[in-house]
Amino acid sequence: MPREFWLNLPVKDLKQSKEFFSQLGFTFHPRHINSDDMAGLVIGEAKVLVMLFPEATFKKFTGQEIADTRQGTEVLLSIDAQSREEVDEWIEKAVKAGGTAFSKPQDQGGWMYGAGFADLDGHRWNVLYMDMSEMPKA
Repeated sequence: MPREFWLNLPVKDLKQSKEFFSQLGFTFHPRHINSDDMAGLVIGEAKVLVMLFPEATFKKFTGQEIADTRQGTEVLLSIDAQSREEVDEWIEKAVKAGGTAFSKPQDQGGWMYGAGFADLDGHRWNVLYMDMSEMPKA
């Protein structure tokens, strides 16, 4: 069984991306804290890493061109929030830091409340609060 799990994303400007995610409250893995070649966002209690790589480095790893995030979405990264207010805060912080809201905060299905933002490179992030007590029974 793997000990760690990493999601890898290409970024145009690593320094700007690190600043953007810092403004959202993300912490960075100490292993890469002083690196100019990569950054590891620590996500949640499980400490999943979202690795940010300059586009040229990412292309070397994949051997392929990078998807144009203005034309389509290859991945949707989802984050759980502890309240409706936290969803609102995430979107406000993302927009203030230079991202864009692609989905305004709204009720979804009566038991979820969520919104979405795109980071500086167009990668889409979904923020959801789920009230499990209101979740429809199967």
